[in-house]
Order: sequence, then structure tokens, then C-alpha cells
Amino acid sequence: MRPDMTSIDKVLDRIEEISRKCSLQFEPRRPVDPPKNRFVELLNAAQEKTAAPKTPLPLEKTAGQGAVDDLRKHISRLAGEYNIDEELIRAVIQVESGWKADAVSSKGAKGLMQLMPRTAAMLGVEDAFDPVQNMEGGVKYLAQLTDKYQGDVEMALAAYNAGPSRVDAAGGSPYPGTSRYVKNVMALYHRYREE
Repeated sequence: MRPDMTSIDKVLDRIEEISRKCSLQFEPRRPVDPPKNRFVELLNAAQEKTAAPKTPLPLEKTAGQGAVDDLRKHISRLAGEYNIDEELIRAVIQVESGWKADAVSSKGAKGLMQLMPRTAAMLGVEDAFDPVQNMEGGVKYLAQLTDKYQGDVEMALAAYNAGPSRVDAAGGSPYPGTSRYVKNVMALYHRYREE
């Protein structure tokens, strides 16, 4: 009889979480310099310098206007299909990848909505660098998480960033980076809604 690998993955995630909590209890906290190449960190630093920036980051600076128009058509379709606000989708893409379809994170997340390979496979995304497939998978995943957390967008965003098992175990954002991520996405989301 073959073992159920999903249970093993859950156990490994739990072991990692317990290990992290134990090390935090017994090791003194050391200041850690945030990575300088992460867009989330750059956005957070910019927000700290100016309490309320006057305009959101324009999409045209990171993608050509034609490409942006095409992506917005797909975003509009996906928003209706999955009942997720267009502005939220745009905010997630902006924070995750800065609208770079070929973006790859240090942990291996790929594309506009930074899908991890395992998550992409689970969502049926064959090519994470294909913007349409990536957005389809990312919005579908965001919709699933929003349903899981009964419409709590901030919890859904935390789970999108850190993984639902870690968010469930922590009862919210499990890491300071996740809290900043949620804050940055929500700030952009509100600004896009005001446009």
C-alpha cells in the first residue's frame, strides 16, 4: 500500500513550524537585513518614507502599454469568472512580480502572480511563464483561499503569500514579511479602487 504523500507534506510543514518556534524561543533575536532585491521590501521601504504616496506604481513602467491592455482584458474576464475584484488582482500582480511575466523569486515562484511549481501543477498551470495561464491559476487560487477564509481578503492574501497550512497554524500572518505583504497589497488595492 502506497503512503498518502499529502499527509507527509503536512507533517513536514508542521515539523518545520515547530522547529522554527523552538529556535525562536531559545535563540536570541538577531537583526536580519531584508533582501534588497525583493519588490515587497522595496515597496515597504518606499511607503515608510512617504506616508501616502500620491499615485500607484504605473503598470506602463514595467510592461508595454499594449501588453498591459491585453492583460487587463484577461484580468477583467477572470475577475468576473472567479468573483474577485479586478483591483485586487492588479494589486497582487504588482506586489508579486511588478508585472514581469518572467519573474522568478529566490524560492522558485514564477510569473506574474508568482506561483510555486507545486501550486501551479495543482491548479493545472502547465507554463507558469505564460501570463494568461499564470493569471488564470493565480486568480483561481486566490478565489479558493477567499472561499476558505469566508471572504476575509487579508487572511486569503496571507495564505497566498505564506501558504494556508502556515496561516492556519499561526491563526493569521505567520511572518513579519507576510504582514508587510498583506499591508502592501491592501494599500494598492484601495488606491486602485479609488482611481
